[in-house]
Amino acid sequence: MSWGTELWDQFDNLEKHTQWGIDILEKYIKFVKERTEIELSYAKQLRNLSKKYQPKKNSKEEEEYKYTSCKAFLSTLNEMNDYAGQHEVISENMTSQIIVDLARYVQELKQERKSNFHDGRKAQQHIETCWKQLESSKRRFERDCKEADRAQQYFEKMDADINVTKADVEKARQQAQIRHQMAEDSKADYSSILQKFNHEQHEYYHTHIPNIFQKIQEMEERRIVRMGESMKTYAEVDRQVIPIIGKCLDGIVKAAESIDQNNDSQLVIEAYKSGFEPPGDIEFEDYTQPMKRTVSDNSLSNSKGEGKPELKFGGKSKGKLWPFIKKNKLVSLLTSPHQPPPPPPASASPSAVPNGPQSPKQQKEPLSHRFNEFMTSKPKIHCFRSLKRGLSLKLGATPEDFSNLPPEQRRKKLQQKVDELNKEIQKEVDQRDAITKMKDVYLKNPQMGDPASLDHKLTEVSQNVEKLRLEAQKFEAWLAEVEGRLPARSEQARRQSGMYDSQNPPTVNNCAQDRESSPDGSYTEEQSQESEVKVLAPDFDDDFDDEEPLPAIGTCKALYTFEGHNEGTISVVEGETLFVIEEDRGDGWTRIRRSEDEEGYVPTSYVEVYLDKNTKGAKTYI
Repeated sequence: MSWGTELWDQFDNLEKHTQWGIDILEKYIKFVKERTEIELSYAKQLRNLSKKYQPKKNSKEEEEYKYTSCKAFLSTLNEMNDYAGQHEVISENMTSQIIVDLARYVQELKQERKSNFHDGRKAQQHIETCWKQLESSKRRFERDCKEADRAQQYFEKMDADINVTKADVEKARQQAQIRHQMAEDSKADYSSILQKFNHEQHEYYHTHIPNIFQKIQEMEERRIVRMGESMKTYAEVDRQVIPIIGKCLDGIVKAAESIDQNNDSQLVIEAYKSGFEPPGDIEFEDYTQPMKRTVSDNSLSNSKGEGKPELKFGGKSKGKLWPFIKKNKLVSLLTSPHQPPPPPPASASPSAVPNGPQSPKQQKEPLSHRFNEFMTSKPKIHCFRSLKRGLSLKLGATPEDFSNLPPEQRRKKLQQKVDELNKEIQKEVDQRDAITKMKDVYLKNPQMGDPASLDHKLTEVSQNVEKLRLEAQKFEAWLAEVEGRLPARSEQARRQSGMYDSQNPPTVNNCAQDRESSPDGSYTEEQSQESEVKVLAPDFDDDFDDEEPLPAIGTCKALYTFEGHNEGTISVVEGETLFVIEEDRGDGWTRIRRSEDEEGYVPTSYVEVYLDKNTKGAKTYI
């Protein structure tokens, strides 16, 4: 099977076919090139996706990746990054092993094809030239034969004519001989050229064209084989990365299997555990008795005796905080007792007072109201400092000792800070030792350097070590204080019943505790409190020393007697007239004043308010 013998007359079709083969090869190269671009684009998108979901350094997200599920997700992102790298490898290998190689081969193929068809065209031109020579010789021989025949006929005519002279006859005879000789010469030339053409034609169709077509056939077959090899390489490049991609996928599976829900649950406990115990049971309050509430020692609010005895609370008060109480706004903390007002006494007759309000039905206060009462049952003056500190926390001023955190969280933060300082100290100590050794080397070998040049650096490092040690001691002291305050489990149960610290009197509210609830729901701690502080002691901060009293906006008359036991409230007697300094804002409480130093809140339903016309509707803010 040879193109030279089978397709000896299909030169033009073979030329078109070989050009088509080169076009197919170039199309395949273009296909592979686009595949590499897709692989690169896919790898880039995978890397961007992995980078997008990577935790940002020194951010809250980085802290969240301590959970096993987050660690598994991070491993998945890293494996996807490696997965993307394998697609880049595919692109690089296809480019180097297929695209570059085939592009170079296509150029060689084009040159070879051009050379082969140039030889074919040259052979065609030669045989065409021989054919033209043969045709020319044939026409000349034909023409000479006709001329010789005409000359012979003319001679015979002249010879038969008796009127023609002998000289004319001889002339005609000589002319006929000349023409015959020319015809013979043309015949011999035509015969020679014909033999030569037949030889050239035989060589053309049986030697030159078969050889040229055979080269073209081999060239085309090599192109086909090369294209097949490239396709195998194309598949092999993919196959080479399959094991590594499989390892990436195995890594993702392994990361998923490493997720431990119990460990994550424990981490949540460690992250948010406050160290407090849940509140105890609430005592039953008998409303059938006179309106003097009786609260037991283990209730959420402590009992308060008649009159106004001095309240004392020590620096080691162990009152409890309830971290699940909702956050309250700073303004409402300053202006409201945080609990709904009690209804007027059922025994009081509304008709006894002109325009008296209807007595609402007695109803048991919700648990959240009792919690709020517990949270706000504190000397008002002492709360101003806590509120001011809570406001500073809201503005972003985090205490250095992390006193805004619950005990357990504060202990962890302090421990973390101590560990960081110890690492920095060790780093500075290592640097100091290295400088000391270098100075010793300089002392032994002065040509290596001046020992005095290291004194400044050595002094600076030593000072840094001392500063860091002092800082570490400060945090270790805070840590020791917190660890000393954190009770054991048995002690916590005793704290719950109010028997943990029997030497200190029970506190009546939350503000007197070592750890205070700030307005944003965090915690603050009183680092140094007086051993005994009276309620009416001048314990205002500077921010509150110069506060002017609010102006009165009207007067009110007490419809019922109200005993103000809670922080922020004031006791009134039925029929008493007082000054109104703040209207009811919708929470059921009205702020009144008896004298310059005695003011507070009473239930709005307990008083009848008479606002001045020029101030009615005005709003008062603290």
